[in-house]
Amino acid sequence: NGHPGKSNLIATRGVGSGGLVLSGHTDTVPLDANLWASDPFTLTEINDRWYGLGTCDMKSFFALAIAALEPLLDQEFTRPLTIIGTADEESSMSGARALTAADICGARYAIIGEPTELQPVYKHKGIMMLSLKIQGSSGHSSNPALGANAIDGSGIVIEQLLKFRQELANRYQDPGFTVASPTLNLGCIHGGDNPNRICDHVDMAFDVRVLPGMNNTNIMSEIESRLTPLLADQGLSMSLELFHEPLPPFQTEGDELLAATRELTGCEPKTVAFATEAPFLSQLGMQTVVLGPGSIDQAHQPNEFVELRQIEPTIAILRGLIAKHCCGE
Repeated sequence: NGHPGKSNLIATRGVGSGGLVLSGHTDTVPLDANLWASDPFTLTEINDRWYGLGTCDMKSFFALAIAALEPLLDQEFTRPLTIIGTADEESSMSGARALTAADICGARYAIIGEPTELQPVYKHKGIMMLSLKIQGSSGHSSNPALGANAIDGSGIVIEQLLKFRQELANRYQDPGFTVASPTLNLGCIHGGDNPNRICDHVDMAFDVRVLPGMNNTNIMSEIESRLTPLLADQGLSMSLELFHEPLPPFQTEGDELLAATRELTGCEPKTVAFATEAPFLSQLGMQTVVLGPGSIDQAHQPNEFVELRQIEPTIAILRGLIAKHCCGE
């Protein structure tokens, strides 16, 4: 789908419909090997931990899924088990976006093995990353009338975005999240090239994290319609663009998988601040829960690890889910 050299891996055992998907991503973030105490490309056991790139986020999940499956291979799979390894999760999530109903073989349930310390996750925010460019006109600073200053325009933009952020917080609340409101973070700003020249362009970037029930497209349109006329009054224009397609918010639909994961883990479902591929599997009609070994605190860090004490419980949980949803009557 427009991403040459990148592929999803999809493996299925069993036939029929109504089975289970175990899904994760096969890519990792870039690294600086000099910051690691061990070889990041070699699995190393130290002090009851497995160290290595992707041990936590999230290649260990695939190894443990295979270990969970192995003793069940001599049983009849009355419903299919599908293991999916997606590409490009750490950037555009193009692998998950490309999945179709045919890929999931009629599955009814999906587990995404992101690191949750084996606590079921049923809800997370969506995210949208935006680039805003303000265009003015240059001139000598001795006479402001010779140009239109884009830095002046950036002040208007920042003021309005901060007001909009507060309006979103007043309008939308979900006490299930640690940060109960949507967030808008002003990430970076660049503009100008000389103190005695009227600045003719400013580039800004920010992100918006939306709650379940909110719509990324509507939020983007609201920002654009709010800012455009204010800048035009100053002789400025603007463009607002996405860095990549926004990620929708996620909330598990249905109770059966949540009940099964609650029973197998002994933990109540929770929310998280980070985003996953769950919305795309949910859109394909599956009850979806995020559940896997490791802590998100270790993800994207040097000396990434997963604790050995989580290995056997992960295998037991996944084996229980496979047996229940694929091998049962």
